[in-house]
Amino acid sequence: MSRYNNRIIARNEEQVYKDLLEDRGVKHIDHYTSPSLPALTTGDALQVTRIEHIWKFGDKLWRLSEQYYGDGQYWWLIAWYNQKPTESHFKIGERLIIPIPFERVLALYNSVPL
Repeated sequence: MSRYNNRIIARNEEQVYKDLLEDRGVKHIDHYTSPSLPALTTGDALQVTRIEHIWKFGDKLWRLSEQYYGDGQYWWLIAWYNQKPTESHFKIGERLIIPIPFERVLALYNSVPL
C-alpha cells in the first residue's frame, strides 16, 4: 500500500515555470496534496513504544526517521502517528512522539482503514 493512494495529484505545467521545467528536463511536475491521515485508536497507538521528542528549530522528519528507524524514507510514519502531515504542521517547542519499533508502526498503518 502506497502512502500516495487516494491523493489528489495536481499537474504543474504552467508557462511561468517554463524555464525551470526545461532546466530539469521535464514537461511537468506532479504535486500531491497533503494527505488526510487516518486516525489511530487509543488502543492501537499504545501498541508501540513511544519516544518523546521536542520539536526544535532545524528539525526534519526524515532526520528523525533516519535516527530512529535507520532510514529517512519513513518520515511519513512519524507524521502519521502524530496526525501532522508535514513539517510545517509542527511548532517549535511542541512535543511529538516517535513510535517504535518501525515494523509494528508500519503494520499499524497498513491495518487502519482509509
